[in-house]
Amino acid sequence: MIAEADPQGLGATYWFEADPSAAPYSVTIRFSGTRISGEGEPRADDRFERVERVDGITAGMGRIAVTTRAQGIRSGTWRVTATPVVQVGARTGTTGTAPKPAALPRTVTTAATRLAPLVHGPGVRPFVWPALVGLGTVVAITVQAALLARANLDVATAVMISLIASVLGFIGAKFYYLALHRLHPRHFVTAGTCIQGFLLGAIGTLAIAAAVFRLPVGAFLDATTPGLFFAMAIGRPGCFFGGCCAGRPADSRWALWSSDRRLGIRRYPVQLVETAVALLLGVATLALVLAVHPPVGGAVFTGAVAAYTFIRQLLFPLRADPRTPRGRALTMAVCAIVIVAALAVSAAA
Repeated sequence: MIAEADPQGLGATYWFEADPSAAPYSVTIRFSGTRISGEGEPRADDRFERVERVDGITAGMGRIAVTTRAQGIRSGTWRVTATPVVQVGARTGTTGTAPKPAALPRTVTTAATRLAPLVHGPGVRPFVWPALVGLGTVVAITVQAALLARANLDVATAVMISLIASVLGFIGAKFYYLALHRLHPRHFVTAGTCIQGFLLGAIGTLAIAAAVFRLPVGAFLDATTPGLFFAMAIGRPGCFFGGCCAGRPADSRWALWSSDRRLGIRRYPVQLVETAVALLLGVATLALVLAVHPPVGGAVFTGAVAAYTFIRQLLFPLRADPRTPRGRALTMAVCAIVIVAALAVSAAA
């Protein structure tokens, strides 16, 4: 059975409430696991220890779940002991020492191993992502086909190209993730994906294949643009539920409880903001493709991708894995130039 295949893993979660009266503080949790049942003779490696730390906890963060994932362990049932240590945060300038957060209890739980890639913390629904991405792909190709038919272009060839581009874009998204996180290619199957890699792979394939099959590249890309952003709007919530591309923990009124597969806490919902941005760009580009005929084909596509990239740079500081300020500033400057040029071309229609 798949659930019993190697490598095996185990997830153990410790829940606690943020202290409503304490200044920012940290919690370190030591997880100690002991195998208590399963096949095979007892061995010295029937134990594990993991330490998880949560910094910057503030009063408004509410309920918090910290999950440790032990992988490559022996299958069976394990007893896991979680021992938390609360560490006081900074002093409060004029009022002396901030109230010390309350001590947290030690807990003991039992958990069974399962296939390691399926081990996640609470709130993570990993199968939502492929379901939504699949639905988004269907919507994208349907919208693209309708717009290509309206422009009297070869729909069958275009759909074939788009399907191949989707597959190569997915592969590109995987390799981009490996490069970004400096992972060995052997992690390809279990690695995450990056939208930048998908766009590079898919768009490169679309442009090259359109030229090979003698389709007007600019018009082909313009007709593809609305569906592309509708697909992003459908697929991006999968990241929110799947625990990737997570926002920074926050006690803001706009924060929502979500997980990055290790820490479940209130966060900025950057994935859902990107969903709204993609939906707006999809609607805007659909209106442009239907109503405007720019003298330079590809202006709608180029401007929309630049706009999306520009807005992503604005959102990066709210993510748990922000980019460098210098790189963001340079990217935004280039995107701004491209957006202005695309608007100028469209206005000249």
